[in-house]
Amino acid sequence: MDRSSHGRSRRFAPAVALAAAAALTLAGCSSSSGGKKADEDGDSGASAGKANTPRMTVALVTHQAPGDTFWDIVRKGAEAAAAKDNIKLVYSADPNAGNQANLVQNAVDQKVDGIAVTLAKPDALRSVLGKAEKAGIPVVGLNSGLADWQKLGLMEFFGQDESVAGEAFGKKLNEVGSKKALCVIHEQGNVGLTQRCDGLKKTFEGSVENLYVNGADKPSVKATVTAKLQQDSAIDRVVTLGAPFAMTAVQSVDESGSKAQVATFDLNKELTGAIEKGDIEFAVDQQPYLQGYLAVDGLWLYKNNGNYSGGGEQPVLTGPAFVDKSNVKAVAEFASKGTR
Repeated sequence: MDRSSHGRSRRFAPAVALAAAAALTLAGCSSSSGGKKADEDGDSGASAGKANTPRMTVALVTHQAPGDTFWDIVRKGAEAAAAKDNIKLVYSADPNAGNQANLVQNAVDQKVDGIAVTLAKPDALRSVLGKAEKAGIPVVGLNSGLADWQKLGLMEFFGQDESVAGEAFGKKLNEVGSKKALCVIHEQGNVGLTQRCDGLKKTFEGSVENLYVNGADKPSVKATVTAKLQQDSAIDRVVTLGAPFAMTAVQSVDESGSKAQVATFDLNKELTGAIEKGDIEFAVDQQPYLQGYLAVDGLWLYKNNGNYSGGGEQPVLTGPAFVDKSNVKAVAEFASKGTR
């Protein structure tokens, strides 16, 4: 990507770099709309010196659906970086792409110092991200949108290549001897979720069927998966695309009488316990805490030292990594704090 073609060197004039202070105190961050406050399960797991750079305001805008606890981990990482970097963090979220675009517009109108945004449905955000660029507000991407962040003029991207993760998942299913997998997609139109199932199909030697469910309605998810398992006894793996849905799928397996095992993308503290007990076979960890942390810290580094993570040319990958019975204890302690 030619940075000059996007006018980055002209659009965003970085401030003079300032040294970080050594005080070991953490500043509070504001947080609004979208799930519970991220530190209710404990501290963010961070303890670092607080910067004495000028106060910044950063908007973190995601496509979080109500009740999706994955984003609590992202927020913990973002809040830890904000505390360290003397940043006021304003969090907002909406799974509806049009509403998410409006939240980004709100951040532009408030003249924030930087925006970190997920691109689950990138086309819906194209116009408003152009307005952020015109306003001279630096924008970084995280979690969703690896194929689109450069096209939309973002400076950096922090996340997982979902196609690569899906391909690795398919190979893992081959290793464990699976023959037929059900890939449960909990949000239609989310390009990252689709890429996971498509990647799985590319490398998996068995057969794969996609099942679309309404992730905002957990009872409906359970009923739909249960019905499918009762209908097709050949399914030996249920693949979910988020940790909360994996736990729901375990209930579906039990209720249907299926012999299928559950494996999933993403991790949380409940899931690590389920892996230890054998209820979940394995999980792919994309390290959401790291995504939130690096996105916010990346904006601070740009503002105060002109840095581009990945040189503005390459994404910074945070996954995939597999967690199963052989290594789950190594991450369980961190997961219990809500940071993995």
